[in-house]
Amino acid sequence: MWLASPALPVGGFSYSEGLEAAVEARLVHDEISASVWLLDQLQLVVIRSEWAAVMRAHAAFAAHNASDIQTINEWVMHTRETREFRLQAEQMGRSLADWLLQRYPQESRVQALRALRPAPTWPVAFALAGVLAGARVADVLMAHGFSWAENQVQAVIKCIPLGQSAGQRVLQKLSQALPGALRSRLETPVEEAQAYTPGLAIHSAWHEQQYSRLFRS
Repeated sequence: MWLASPALPVGGFSYSEGLEAAVEARLVHDEISASVWLLDQLQLVVIRSEWAAVMRAHAAFAAHNASDIQTINEWVMHTRETREFRLQAEQMGRSLADWLLQRYPQESRVQALRALRPAPTWPVAFALAGVLAGARVADVLMAHGFSWAENQVQAVIKCIPLGQSAGQRVLQKLSQALPGALRSRLETPVEEAQAYTPGLAIHSAWHEQQYSRLFRS
Protein backbone atom coordinates (compact mmCIF):
# COMPACT_ATOMS: atom_id res chain seq x y z
CA MET A 1 0.00 0.00 0.00
CA TRP A 2 2.90 2.35 0.73
CA LEU A 3 4.31 1.73 -2.75
CA ALA A 4 0.92 2.61 -4.28
CA SER A 5 0.82 5.98 -2.51
CA PRO A 6 1.18 9.15 -4.62
CA ALA A 7 3.21 10.50 -1.68
CA LEU A 8 6.07 8.14 -2.56
CA PRO A 9 8.93 10.59 -3.29
CA VAL A 10 9.60 9.60 -6.90
CA GLY A 11 8.01 12.48 -8.80
CA GLY A 12 5.25 10.52 -10.51
CA PHE A 13 2.95 13.55 -10.30
CA SER A 14 5.28 15.39 -12.71
CA TYR A 15 4.35 13.24 -15.71
CA SER A 16 1.22 12.93 -17.85
CA GLU A 17 2.75 10.26 -20.15
CA GLY A 18 1.52 11.85 -23.38
CA LEU A 19 -1.85 12.83 -21.96
CA GLU A 20 -1.12 16.56 -21.99
CA ALA A 21 -0.36 16.43 -25.72
CA ALA A 22 -3.59 14.49 -26.29
CA VAL A 23 -5.49 17.24 -24.47
CA GLU A 24 -3.77 19.86 -26.63
CA ALA A 25 -4.83 17.90 -29.74
CA ARG A 26 -8.42 17.68 -28.39
CA LEU A 27 -8.34 13.89 -28.41
CA VAL A 28 -8.98 14.05 -24.67
CA HIS A 29 -11.39 16.79 -23.65
CA ASP A 30 -13.86 15.47 -21.08
CA GLU A 31 -14.49 12.69 -18.56
CA ILE A 32 -15.51 10.11 -21.18
CA SER A 33 -12.58 10.69 -23.54
CA ALA A 34 -10.18 10.71 -20.59
CA SER A 35 -11.53 7.35 -19.43
CA VAL A 36 -11.14 5.87 -22.90
CA TRP A 37 -7.56 7.19 -23.24
CA LEU A 38 -6.44 5.82 -19.88
CA LEU A 39 -8.21 2.46 -20.23
CA ASP A 40 -6.50 2.03 -23.62
CA GLN A 41 -3.16 2.93 -22.05
CA LEU A 42 -3.75 0.36 -19.32
CA GLN A 43 -4.36 -2.36 -21.91
CA LEU A 44 -1.68 -1.39 -24.43
CA VAL A 45 1.14 -0.09 -22.23
CA VAL A 46 0.78 -1.05 -18.58
CA ILE A 47 -0.21 -4.70 -19.11
CA ARG A 48 1.97 -5.47 -22.13
CA SER A 49 5.11 -3.53 -21.30
CA GLU A 50 5.34 -2.07 -17.79
CA TRP A 51 3.96 -5.04 -15.88
CA ALA A 52 5.94 -7.52 -17.97
CA ALA A 53 9.13 -5.72 -16.95
CA VAL A 54 8.06 -5.59 -13.30
CA MET A 55 7.30 -9.32 -13.30
CA ARG A 56 10.61 -10.28 -14.88
CA ALA A 57 12.58 -7.99 -12.56
CA HIS A 58 10.69 -9.25 -9.49
CA ALA A 59 11.75 -12.83 -10.32
CA ALA A 60 15.32 -11.76 -11.09
CA PHE A 61 15.76 -9.86 -7.83
CA ALA A 62 14.22 -12.70 -5.83
CA ALA A 63 16.77 -15.05 -7.43
CA HIS A 64 19.66 -12.54 -7.06
CA ASN A 65 20.21 -12.80 -10.83
CA ALA A 66 22.26 -9.70 -11.69
CA SER A 67 22.60 -10.58 -15.37
CA ASP A 68 18.83 -10.78 -15.90
CA ILE A 69 18.31 -7.52 -14.02
CA GLN A 70 20.69 -5.68 -16.35
CA THR A 71 18.99 -7.24 -19.40
CA ILE A 72 15.54 -6.20 -18.23
CA ASN A 73 16.70 -2.69 -17.42
CA GLU A 74 18.18 -2.35 -20.90
CA TRP A 75 14.93 -3.64 -22.45
CA VAL A 76 12.97 -0.95 -20.63
CA MET A 77 15.37 1.76 -21.81
CA HIS A 78 15.27 0.54 -25.42
CA THR A 79 11.47 0.54 -25.48
CA ARG A 80 11.21 4.21 -24.48
CA GLU A 81 10.47 5.81 -27.83
CA THR A 82 11.04 9.47 -26.92
CA ARG A 83 13.56 11.42 -24.92
CA GLU A 84 11.01 12.49 -22.31
CA PHE A 85 9.78 8.93 -21.74
CA ARG A 86 13.37 7.78 -21.27
CA LEU A 87 14.11 10.59 -18.83
CA GLN A 88 10.95 9.76 -16.88
CA ALA A 89 11.97 6.12 -16.52
CA GLU A 90 15.44 7.17 -15.38
CA GLN A 91 14.37 9.91 -12.96
CA MET A 92 11.69 7.86 -11.22
CA GLY A 93 13.98 4.83 -11.08
CA ARG A 94 16.82 6.80 -9.52
CA SER A 95 14.49 8.44 -6.99
CA LEU A 96 13.05 5.12 -5.87
CA ALA A 97 16.55 3.60 -5.67
CA ASP A 98 17.65 6.47 -3.41
CA TRP A 99 14.55 5.99 -1.22
CA LEU A 100 15.26 2.26 -0.95
CA LEU A 101 18.86 2.99 0.04
CA GLN A 102 17.59 5.03 3.00
CA ARG A 103 15.40 2.13 4.11
CA TYR A 104 17.78 -0.74 3.33
CA PRO A 105 21.32 0.73 3.52
CA GLN A 106 23.00 -2.69 3.81
CA GLU A 107 20.97 -4.49 1.14
CA SER A 108 23.25 -5.63 -1.69
CA ARG A 109 20.42 -5.67 -4.24
CA VAL A 110 19.76 -1.97 -3.61
CA GLN A 111 23.41 -1.26 -4.30
CA ALA A 112 23.14 -3.34 -7.49
CA LEU A 113 20.05 -1.40 -8.51
CA ARG A 114 21.76 1.96 -8.07
CA ALA A 115 24.75 0.70 -10.09
CA LEU A 116 22.66 -0.01 -13.21
CA ARG A 117 23.69 2.07 -16.21
CA PRO A 118 22.73 4.48 -17.60
CA ALA A 119 20.24 4.45 -14.71
CA PRO A 120 17.88 2.10 -12.88
CA THR A 121 14.50 2.31 -14.59
CA TRP A 122 11.16 2.74 -12.85
CA PRO A 123 9.69 -0.76 -13.44
CA VAL A 124 12.92 -2.43 -12.32
CA ALA A 125 13.24 -0.29 -9.19
CA PHE A 126 9.57 -0.85 -8.34
CA ALA A 127 10.06 -4.60 -8.64
CA LEU A 128 12.89 -4.53 -6.10
CA ALA A 129 10.81 -2.43 -3.74
CA GLY A 130 8.14 -5.13 -3.90
CA VAL A 131 10.64 -7.92 -3.27
CA LEU A 132 12.08 -6.10 -0.25
CA ALA A 133 8.58 -5.53 1.09
CA GLY A 134 7.96 -9.28 0.89
CA ALA A 135 5.03 -8.76 -1.47
CA ARG A 136 3.74 -11.33 -3.95
CA VAL A 137 4.19 -10.35 -7.58
CA ALA A 138 0.41 -9.99 -8.04
CA ASP A 139 0.28 -7.46 -5.19
CA VAL A 140 3.30 -5.61 -6.59
CA LEU A 141 1.57 -5.29 -9.97
CA MET A 142 -1.64 -4.01 -8.38
CA ALA A 143 0.29 -1.44 -6.35
CA HIS A 144 2.14 -0.33 -9.48
CA GLY A 145 -1.11 -0.14 -11.44
CA PHE A 146 -3.00 1.86 -8.86
CA SER A 147 -0.07 4.26 -8.42
CA TRP A 148 -0.05 4.82 -12.19
CA ALA A 149 -3.84 5.26 -12.30
CA GLU A 150 -3.95 7.79 -9.48
CA ASN A 151 -1.14 9.89 -10.96
CA GLN A 152 -2.77 9.85 -14.39
CA VAL A 153 -6.14 10.88 -13.00
CA GLN A 154 -4.50 13.82 -11.25
CA ALA A 155 -2.96 14.76 -14.61
CA VAL A 156 -6.43 14.56 -16.21
CA ILE A 157 -7.90 16.83 -13.55
CA LYS A 158 -5.20 19.45 -14.16
CA CYS A 159 -4.94 19.21 -17.95
CA ILE A 160 -8.54 19.26 -19.16
CA PRO A 161 -9.39 20.43 -16.44
CA LEU A 162 -11.91 18.17 -14.67
CA GLY A 163 -13.52 18.46 -11.27
CA GLN A 164 -12.51 16.20 -8.42
CA SER A 165 -15.74 14.19 -8.59
CA ALA A 166 -15.28 13.51 -12.31
CA GLY A 167 -11.69 12.51 -11.61
CA GLN A 168 -12.87 10.04 -8.98
CA ARG A 169 -15.26 8.48 -11.49
CA VAL A 170 -12.38 8.02 -13.95
CA LEU A 171 -10.29 6.49 -11.17
CA GLN A 172 -13.15 4.14 -10.30
CA LYS A 173 -13.25 2.86 -13.91
CA LEU A 174 -9.51 2.26 -13.87
CA SER A 175 -9.68 0.55 -10.48
CA GLN A 176 -12.45 -1.75 -11.68
CA ALA A 177 -10.35 -2.66 -14.74
CA LEU A 178 -7.19 -3.48 -12.75
CA PRO A 179 -8.16 -7.00 -11.54
CA GLY A 180 -8.97 -8.13 -15.08
CA ALA A 181 -5.78 -6.54 -16.33
CA LEU A 182 -3.84 -8.43 -13.67
CA ARG A 183 -5.38 -11.75 -14.73
CA SER A 184 -4.48 -11.02 -18.33
CA ARG A 185 -0.87 -10.28 -17.41
CA LEU A 186 -0.47 -13.36 -15.21
CA GLU A 187 -1.91 -15.61 -17.92
CA THR A 188 0.43 -14.27 -20.64
CA PRO A 189 4.07 -15.43 -20.76
CA VAL A 190 6.39 -12.53 -19.93
CA GLU A 191 8.47 -13.52 -22.97
CA GLU A 192 5.61 -12.12 -25.07
CA ALA A 193 6.05 -8.61 -23.68
CA GLN A 194 5.27 -5.90 -26.21
CA ALA A 195 6.09 -2.22 -26.46
CA TYR A 196 4.31 -0.97 -29.55
CA THR A 197 2.26 2.20 -29.12
CA PRO A 198 3.17 4.47 -32.06
CA GLY A 199 0.29 6.88 -31.40
CA LEU A 200 1.44 7.47 -27.84
CA ALA A 201 5.04 7.91 -29.01
CA ILE A 202 3.93 10.53 -31.55
CA HIS A 203 2.05 12.50 -28.90
CA SER A 204 5.03 12.30 -26.57
CA ALA A 205 7.27 13.67 -29.34
CA TRP A 206 4.79 16.49 -29.94
CA HIS A 207 4.74 17.18 -26.21
CA GLU A 208 8.51 17.66 -26.20
CA GLN A 209 7.94 20.67 -28.49
CA GLN A 210 4.65 21.87 -26.97
CA TYR A 211 4.72 25.61 -26.37
CA SER A 212 3.00 25.64 -22.99
CA ARG A 213 2.83 22.64 -20.69
CA LEU A 214 2.38 21.61 -17.07
CA PHE A 215 4.08 18.22 -17.13
CA ARG A 216 7.53 16.86 -17.96
CA SER A 217 6.11 14.20 -20.28
